[in-house]
Amino acid sequence: MQPEKTKAKLYTQYPLSSVLIYNGSAVLHFLLGGIGIALGYSFSSWVGYTLGVVYLVLAFAEMYVLMPLKVCPNCVYYRAQDSLCISGLNMISKRITQAGDPKNFARRAEGLLCPNNLYLASLIVPIIAIIPALIVNFSIALLSIFVVLVGLLLFRFFVIFPKLACLHCAAKFKCPQAGQMGVRNL
Repeated sequence: MQPEKTKAKLYTQYPLSSVLIYNGSAVLHFLLGGIGIALGYSFSSWVGYTLGVVYLVLAFAEMYVLMPLKVCPNCVYYRAQDSLCISGLNMISKRITQAGDPKNFARRAEGLLCPNNLYLASLIVPIIAIIPALIVNFSIALLSIFVVLVGLLLFRFFVIFPKLACLHCAAKFKCPQAGQMGVRNL
């Protein structure tokens, strides 16, 4: 059910390699972010470890709990038989919640604390948190983590979203993120 004006293949079931790249980069980003925060603020071990763990819990909860509860039930992948979205979260969502209203899918980007903004925050917060830590508690390891985090963020924005995920997404005609990236007619 691909519109004629669309050139890219729309997936009802993403290739496993795409799902692994999407989730692998997210998990690596979160883990390195938590380690970077803990290492960067290690001049006070309880502060560093506490901040690192709090970040990890919030980042993983946002991605693997909040998204399946709030966003996925409204997505076309929730309803499509034998479907697998880029994150695979539709599979989790089907097990933990009931179907939502597809008309509410675009709400994922509405409001200050919307799921989209929380997801972006989970990617950006460790980068911002490490900057002052680099000034106060510089180390090559911390600098390396910072550079890798920036690289992972850029990889997500310039490769994963536009080329692997959103371009082939069956929800791209209703998704505000796909509209902002301009992939709807590709």
